[in-house]
Amino acid sequence: MTNAFQVLEFAMMSKSQPVRVLTVDDEPLGRERLRTLLSLEPEVILVGEATSGDEAVELIRALRPELVFLDIQLPGCTGFTVLERLGSEVPPAVVFVTAHDEFALKAFEVHAVDYLLKPFDRARFKTALQRALERLRTTSTDDLTSKLNAVIAQLQPRTQATSDRIPVKAGGKVIFVNIPDIDWIGSADNYVELHVGPQAHLIRETMTAMEQRLPSDRFVRISRTTIINCDRVKELQPLFHGEYSVTLRDGTKLTLSRTYRDQLPRLGIL
Repeated sequence: MTNAFQVLEFAMMSKSQPVRVLTVDDEPLGRERLRTLLSLEPEVILVGEATSGDEAVELIRALRPELVFLDIQLPGCTGFTVLERLGSEVPPAVVFVTAHDEFALKAFEVHAVDYLLKPFDRARFKTALQRALERLRTTSTDDLTSKLNAVIAQLQPRTQATSDRIPVKAGGKVIFVNIPDIDWIGSADNYVELHVGPQAHLIRETMTAMEQRLPSDRFVRISRTTIINCDRVKELQPLFHGEYSVTLRDGTKLTLSRTYRDQLPRLGIL
């Protein structure tokens, strides 16, 4: 969750104070193009440029920009991976940059998160920039983060599981966990833990990769560190600030974070 201090900090910014911008693009010409266009806009200041996903995560955490122009295709990862790794440190506003993918453009429009389709001219850039600046002025950071998560959920390449079982190494042997038997999944650093009844199985996998392996009609991600089997949900109870307490049939209590509240309709909450 984006902390309240970030919201207050941005709200207290003087209108004359330029918005801090960071760009992420592995192509020199792409960075130069954004650098030139940003230099013509008095409302913003370019505070950093990243050329890879790793560098983007590092600079965003260090410089805390309000707005990031984030290329989708990066060496060894995607812009979505960058946001996934940032977790609660996702910037208040993100403009995605992409070279193609009509589905991606449609999703951006539906969720009101802007994009730049390469190649773009100054007029299109100014439109995207002004939309981002207006969003920063009028929308809470939590709402922005929620919209970003909705985009990420739609644009991540989600494939149905090629098998209804997941192999797990345990005690020098391999056992197979049936996907429908999984109650919920939690993350533990570079591992995920599959909770099946009273048992828990640890495998080396990221939450994003695991999410893509699971059938989307049955499993829902409710926080950066938790995926649940919808069939196991017994009760939802509203908490504070848009969060929900999720109680499973076995009594396990988990939390649906406010940045994932766009997933509520999949749990029957409209």
